[in-house]
Amino acid sequence: MGLLNLLLNDPAAFIILSIPLLYSIIIHELAHGWVAYRLGDPTAKRQGRLSLNPVKHLDPIGTVMLFIFGFGWAKPVPININNIPDRRKGLILVSSAGIAANIILAFIALFLYRLAVPGLPEVTVKILYYLAKINIMLAAFNLIPIPPLDGSKIMMGFASEGMRRFLIQIEPFGFFIIIVLLYLGILDPLINLIQWVILAIIAIFLPR
Repeated sequence: MGLLNLLLNDPAAFIILSIPLLYSIIIHELAHGWVAYRLGDPTAKRQGRLSLNPVKHLDPIGTVMLFIFGFGWAKPVPININNIPDRRKGLILVSSAGIAANIILAFIALFLYRLAVPGLPEVTVKILYYLAKINIMLAAFNLIPIPPLDGSKIMMGFASEGMRRFLIQIEPFGFFIIIVLLYLGILDPLINLIQWVILAIIAIFLPR
């Protein structure tokens, strides 16, 4: 679900949407670093990564992937889990933080979308729609339990020592595995299911 159609059909909306979309992945990474800092790990703060400055976060390939395919990534925020007293709990909370941030952004966009009054500029409605859709996609994509995605880190927090070692061993090949599975369409049903669950949870709190 890329944004190429939006670029081709409504370039103005695409340009206006670019900044909030880029900040969606920046806030995702910032959330990881902020939660780690609150739990006792100052690594991201010391390296200047607790910042909204896009230069400090954006990964060129991840940004291009976001706009072409609808999912992407920023440069990972450095985390030293050993600085957190309860490492297992810390791993779960830090890894979940970026996903939670995207879900919150999606909720805000859908909340405003629901409240859109008649006569609101079409471009504004379209931006809210795409902003919600992309953030739900980012959250769903990152919940896939394949390293180095956040879902695998969350799984490590609950898994046995043997499973953690296995996930660590395959992490160097993780993105290759993910790209192949995406190309073959194998991950599509899982991503669609996770998106449906996220949207169902968000819908509970939206105005009727």
